[in-house]
Amino acid sequence: MPGQAPAPQGSTSRRATWTLTTRDEPWVTQPTVALAHLEVTSMEDFPSAMIRSTETRQRVDGFGACFNELGWRALERLSPQDRSDVLDAMFTPGAGANLSLCRMPLGANDFSLDWYSYDEVPGDHALEHFSVERDRTTLMPFIHEALARRGDLRLWASPWSPPTWLKANGHYAAALPFPGSGVDNGIRPDQVGHEGTDMALLDEQHLTTYARYFARFVEAYREQGIEVSMVMPQNEFNSAQVFPSCTWTPTGLAAFLRILGPAMHDLGVQVFLGTMERPEADLVLDTLADPEVARWVEGAGFQWGGKGAIADVHRARPDLTLYMTEQQCGDGRNDWRFARHAWSLMKHYFSNGTHGYCYWNLALD
Repeated sequence: MPGQAPAPQGSTSRRATWTLTTRDEPWVTQPTVALAHLEVTSMEDFPSAMIRSTETRQRVDGFGACFNELGWRALERLSPQDRSDVLDAMFTPGAGANLSLCRMPLGANDFSLDWYSYDEVPGDHALEHFSVERDRTTLMPFIHEALARRGDLRLWASPWSPPTWLKANGHYAAALPFPGSGVDNGIRPDQVGHEGTDMALLDEQHLTTYARYFARFVEAYREQGIEVSMVMPQNEFNSAQVFPSCTWTPTGLAAFLRILGPAMHDLGVQVFLGTMERPEADLVLDTLADPEVARWVEGAGFQWGGKGAIADVHRARPDLTLYMTEQQCGDGRNDWRFARHAWSLMKHYFSNGTHGYCYWNLALD
């Protein structure tokens, strides 16, 4: 990846550094080279890389990953020095990954210690029992460690599931466990959700409560010195999963966004649509077809199968800020084959207008 370096004193040309990863060695810095106009007269004239300086494209907001409870538990098992070294490699500018744009779950996800929400008292529309107390020992210290190293870290959040009493099935999950898995997630067959349906309760009272739930979350984290700058209404809104999840239709999302949008605007928090995990661009475009919805939505997030939709969404709505919201996690080998696959994904997303790129887990046992 190229980066601009200072020109030598007395020189008028700009210079650049070039860093690459090979099969045998990561982060190999190449000799600094001068940037110069290129005259190509034969195939032998082509350099290793070309920069089209007259073709400015999208800005890059940053790279990041997700703060998860299991990740913090894994880091807690390290010695204080080892933990500090790992966190430095993640967040300290110039020390490693240089992460600057991260996400977090709003309540439980599939890498939580167990399933929870910030208010599990049925019918508590006043949110009198709302509490983020649990996060004080898991997500908050994780994020505070990152902020101590990178004070300008940008953070966004999305739920995997609403509180169970804001869902039609009254359960965190939306699917039965896989046969033979030996797992019991407690869901009954009559509670199973399905893609193309709304599992959230869509009457005005429940949607208004859910929007206020988002607002209370933002306010509670702000009180702890953690700014959430953007929210998305639902992680993978088409997927009924064996872990916390909730399917929505474009119509259902639009109904919620009409209420969530102004609630977040009042707090200075952006709203993006997502996360989108299917290749059908119309799932995004149909949700934003209503001007009363589109006025509140400044961007969209894509992951996994959503890579098939991002190009069409970018063409139809070039005004939207687009994020890749979850890097495909592979089989855990972290080998050269997967590195090439990960690079191809990154190339695809940035070639189609992506402004930000998020990996998944930061650490696991």
